[in-house]
Amino acid sequence: MSIRRIEIMDTTLRDGEQTSGVSFSASEKLTIAKLLLEELKVDRIEIASARVSEGEFQAVKDVTEWASKNGHINAVEVLTFVDNGISIDWMKEAGAKVQNLLTKGSLNHLTYQLKKTANQHFKEIAVNIYLAKENQIETNIYLEDWSNGMRNSKEYVFKFLAFLSTQPVKRIMLPDTLGVLTPAESFAFVSEIREKYPTLHFDFHAHNDYDLGVANAMEAAKAGIDGLHLTVNGMGERAGNAPMASVIAVMNDFMTTVKIGVNEKALNTVSKLVETFSGFRIPVNKPVVGDNVFTQTAGIHADGDNKKNLYFNDLLPERFGRKREYALGKSSGKANIQKNLQELGLQLNDDDLKKVTKRIIELGDKKQVVTKDDLPYIIAEVLDNHSNKKLVHVDSYVLTHSKGLRPSTTVSLTIDDESFEENAQGDGQFDAFMNAIRKVYKEKGIALPTLIDYAVRIPPGSHSDALCETIITWKSEEKKFKTRGLDSDQTVSAIKATERMLNII
Repeated sequence: MSIRRIEIMDTTLRDGEQTSGVSFSASEKLTIAKLLLEELKVDRIEIASARVSEGEFQAVKDVTEWASKNGHINAVEVLTFVDNGISIDWMKEAGAKVQNLLTKGSLNHLTYQLKKTANQHFKEIAVNIYLAKENQIETNIYLEDWSNGMRNSKEYVFKFLAFLSTQPVKRIMLPDTLGVLTPAESFAFVSEIREKYPTLHFDFHAHNDYDLGVANAMEAAKAGIDGLHLTVNGMGERAGNAPMASVIAVMNDFMTTVKIGVNEKALNTVSKLVETFSGFRIPVNKPVVGDNVFTQTAGIHADGDNKKNLYFNDLLPERFGRKREYALGKSSGKANIQKNLQELGLQLNDDDLKKVTKRIIELGDKKQVVTKDDLPYIIAEVLDNHSNKKLVHVDSYVLTHSKGLRPSTTVSLTIDDESFEENAQGDGQFDAFMNAIRKVYKEKGIALPTLIDYAVRIPPGSHSDALCETIITWKSEEKKFKTRGLDSDQTVSAIKATERMLNII
């Protein structure tokens, strides 16, 4: 059985950037380009459209300068237009060597957008290809709206392909521009073209309007396509493009007759970086890269994993540089708790495990976030274990905030059954609270750790009465550690996190 190699072209920096509200800076484009080619190891990247803006020009120049020095210049592509050589001049100045020329792949687009005949269009394309060759620029051709062209004007598409077969074109790229194809059509259309032109190189470019981008890419590969266009996190116009991570996993697991060169282990790293730079958030349930996709929630699943990995499939998280987790909440069973306890190096007998499980379910019913780091506190609370007993209590406090006056706090605190009360001012209510606590601990001759990070999380889409989770990172002479607090009031959640810190020290 012969193995056929399929090229992977990433168009996150061009088509992906057309996601509403997304714009990468020049330095972000360069960073992503480096990761895509050197870490993820895609074959090619499409990084921009010609003639867009001065900022885009500088971004392309930065990428091409780096690519030229590192042997990647022929893997860097730019979208160009049939404009009598204006795009070619732009590319020359930017240092790019491969153009992806946008042409009309359906009679509908040709007739109503360009208002030209097929022969007029082909003649102008030939001029552009000639100018590119004269300037040592390689040409790939996009047949825009090709999918509708195959549905409604197939004769035009094949006339176009006959013309392109006579031209010095490296790749012919077949986009489902509006994301309208079914998997059956993707297979049939690519097969028909492949049979007619077995020696030409064809790419398939899927959009995801019906959530069929991955399936269509898979069918195109079965039909003999030479290259696939993908984007990180499925970014792109409207519903986006076929997502990189999902297609790579499908290709590796179900396409035994093809080979790709993408490094699976880098998928998650690249995905998270693109999320950060773009502000385009990854859904938690997005296959392969979503936060929840390697998290077992139901207790029966964790139980099955303990016994014989009964709920594992081939999508093992380690393939993608990730790790399986077991959620704690109202669906948790004893097996979920045991999995988390194992990671913490803790053991409980059956009776104690039942008590802890019951408490976690109660917390889950209240919609509180329960994490692995919370387990020692829950265990201490439930079992009333003297060695883990809560020795420091913030008994009460008064927080004041008035216009024109500095915020102040009065706090009552119990440490080892000894009561303290202090008042202090600060830049904010929490700062005033911390200053009051410091006064108490100064009396006891104890230095408090330094607060080095303060993060607040509210569930997406929540209202003003939402639960607020505050995560504080502390640094003492010995170590760095985090504590969490949860409350509907942000300052109170920070106070709860601080109370945990006081018990730790």
